[in-house]
Amino acid sequence: MEIGIVGLPNVGKTTLFNALSKAQAQVGLYPFTTVDSNVGVVDVPDERLEKIASIIKPSKVIPAKIKFVDIAGLVEGASKGEGLGNQFLGHIRNVDGIIHLVRCFGENIPSVGKAKAIENVSIINLEIMTADLQIIEKRFEKAEKQAKAKDKEAIAELALLKKAKELLEKGTYLATAGLSEEEKTGLNGIGIISVKPVILVANVSEADESQEACFEELKNSSESLSMPVLKVVAKLEAELKDLSPEEAKEFLDSFGMSESSLNGVIAKTYEILGLITFYTVLSDEVRAWPVEKGTKAPGAAGKIHTDMEKGFIKAEVINEKELAAAGSMHEAKEEG
Repeated sequence: MEIGIVGLPNVGKTTLFNALSKAQAQVGLYPFTTVDSNVGVVDVPDERLEKIASIIKPSKVIPAKIKFVDIAGLVEGASKGEGLGNQFLGHIRNVDGIIHLVRCFGENIPSVGKAKAIENVSIINLEIMTADLQIIEKRFEKAEKQAKAKDKEAIAELALLKKAKELLEKGTYLATAGLSEEEKTGLNGIGIISVKPVILVANVSEADESQEACFEELKNSSESLSMPVLKVVAKLEAELKDLSPEEAKEFLDSFGMSESSLNGVIAKTYEILGLITFYTVLSDEVRAWPVEKGTKAPGAAGKIHTDMEKGFIKAEVINEKELAAAGSMHEAKEEG
């Protein structure tokens, strides 16, 4: 699963990417510092995995992972090709979910001046929705012709295209429109971006009091947008990546923070992607596996190896809390 980090130029996308992935991608104070997308794989923080590992004491502990993609800044007119817009919109089409980063500190924001946070969000959303309408309109004529020939798949697609077109023309972002999972899958399959789940993330500065007004503006607007809103100090978080756990804790303490704000961002991305975790336990390895909610045991087994799904018979399963209460896998089996 992939999460794309999007936003206007110079809002801190690459800084956040570096903090998440512990990478060293180039950061600059000018538009389009990032042209080609940066990609990094990030471990998902997991207290349950840590508890299981403390019981089993394996030599290897392997967490679930999410891939993050740092996508270059979109600008007004991107849907018409402005600022290499077509290339960047193409990168967004390939991800499964979106972190929409909004800069909430300082006034010197190239290309947007003193625009308010929610106006910045609207610029990106409008460009995405406009690009989606272009895709729908291109497919519409072909679907209409095939539907007239009584093609059942074309009839279903045409109905979906009409519904999506009406919503977009009303200014409704499709991820917030209450579409069914089947409808979302169908639209995602033809490259519609606005159907992908989104998290709004306010990039704040620990030294800027005006950040709270910006963050509150996003939170107050989030109900109408139906998008979760989080807050990070991307620059501070990027500084943590080179510190030891002890140094990082001391650094966070100095700013009155009990833990990295990135943990909340990663957890929320896991949530919007509709993922849950199951664990496999061997004598020398404990591993976390991400699967979509509703996946049955054979499908989960297929995540480990496709042959396991094909030849699935049964699985021995134990709840993490029951394992902790028993004290070991052996004791848990003895207790039935």
